[in-house]
Amino acid sequence: MSGPGASAASLAPGVHRLGTDLVNWYLVDAGDEGLTAVDAGLPGYGDLMEEQLRAVGRRPDEIRAVVLTHGHSDHTGLVRRIADAGARVLIHEDDVELLRNPGGQRPSLQMVTALRHGHARRFMWQMGRAGGTRPTRFESPETYGDGAELDVPGHPRAIHTPGHTAGHCVLQFPRQGALFAGDLICTLSPVTGRTGVQPFPSAFNADSQRLMASLGRLEDLDAGVVLPGHGDPLPGSPADAARSARAVGMH
Repeated sequence: MSGPGASAASLAPGVHRLGTDLVNWYLVDAGDEGLTAVDAGLPGYGDLMEEQLRAVGRRPDEIRAVVLTHGHSDHTGLVRRIADAGARVLIHEDDVELLRNPGGQRPSLQMVTALRHGHARRFMWQMGRAGGTRPTRFESPETYGDGAELDVPGHPRAIHTPGHTAGHCVLQFPRQGALFAGDLICTLSPVTGRTGVQPFPSAFNADSQRLMASLGRLEDLDAGVVLPGHGDPLPGSPADAARSARAVGMH
């Protein structure tokens, strides 16, 4: 398995990047309010989570909430483990079924075709090795809708950005000056290994045209760093990220 991702704390105060070089999830330390996890990595990241939390002086039972950007298995893997330690689990209402019935996530023809790329094969190998082919089922999440300010540490605002999945959302943490982009954009393509800001590749999207339209929802958001689910943090405004992703186009 690949090594841990680098900390993003220097770019966003109180924000830590967890996971590996291929799959990110994040911890937001909101001080006295407690900790919120944004996404939850792959099921096999449990020991790595313990190690990475120890490195920042924290424990899983200090996480008060897991807010999911969407319901895919590389973002939901540790939800049950963290919930069993006392955290709430929240997801957009349109992705509840993905979390309750993850077995419905079937490979598309585009996804299979993408395996001609060596990086895609590496990505899928790590997914399988870390439990991505046996996704976590979670029956009773709390739900949120578009524009909601969530009553969790950090009080993020959820912005519905469908396309990758029906209920995909980005999460804006105003106090941290950070926008968590989930799989709306990436800075490391899980298909080609290309780096730099880009829309999430079509092989993994439910509706790529809808994803491109959702980039427009970033235009008016205020943040100093954009944190994707795959790839390195992107310093700068969400509007800049959206413009750069549009310039690259869907692939």
